[in-house]
Amino acid sequence: MNFTTPEASTNSTTQSTASLESLDIFLYSIGFLFGLPIHSYVIWLTITGTGSGVASEFFNLNLSVCEIGNSLTGLISVLSVNFSSFLTLSYFLQGLAITGRPLFQCLMCVERYLAVVHPVTFLKYKPLRYRVICSSAAWIITLGSCLGCMIILMLSIMIYAWFFSLQFLLFLSIQLFCLVTVLRALKQSGPGERGRARKEANHVKRRAFYFILITTVNMVIIYVPLILAGFFDILMKHNMLLLWDPAVVCYVLAGFVPPVLFLHRTGKLFCLCFS
Repeated sequence: MNFTTPEASTNSTTQSTASLESLDIFLYSIGFLFGLPIHSYVIWLTITGTGSGVASEFFNLNLSVCEIGNSLTGLISVLSVNFSSFLTLSYFLQGLAITGRPLFQCLMCVERYLAVVHPVTFLKYKPLRYRVICSSAAWIITLGSCLGCMIILMLSIMIYAWFFSLQFLLFLSIQLFCLVTVLRALKQSGPGERGRARKEANHVKRRAFYFILITTVNMVIIYVPLILAGFFDILMKHNMLLLWDPAVVCYVLAGFVPPVLFLHRTGKLFCLCFS
């Protein structure tokens, strides 16, 4: 994800610009070299039926496809420094980062919310066709956001700050509501749980609780720094690199947590590490 614009560069010193470009290249390299193989592996495992199958992991599958696009965005952003023809494509692909990733993560959080809090509704809408419909709508919204980013970034960085900050705030609010509600539900004991059955149920709940807790903390780390940096730019009308640098680092590095959790859940994490 590239939050750096020509306007931001001209408002900084030569030393700061060089430092920022080095950080950008480092983050893009990390995103490309690690993100591309990890998410490709997740897609392969999902398609081949590892884990819960394609139907249950359909949103996760779409998220990984979106993340591969994000990984390629970094490479294209680096190429756009020397080849201006890649700049428009780089602007277009920003929609994958500011809309695609949070939107599919939001769908996954809503699905978990329904599965735990409203299981009857979840079983009613569990078939693959509902996930396909939701994912298709999400891709249409994401492509619309890509077009919007391409136009907005050519006009004003302040409008772009409003554009992604409000989206992140909206999606994060929905995700936190779903995840916190799920955490509260998992802490409660189910009716009629006794003896060994209760022990096994508590073990499953405990694992699910920690999984959701890690996901919740990860969402905060990904989006809150960028939201704060975006609104600070809007209020101060000035691009603060001291805020953007750690925010983008959090966004890139914390983005590896969901695929790692998926690989850990399917027992394939060490297969990736030693392959």
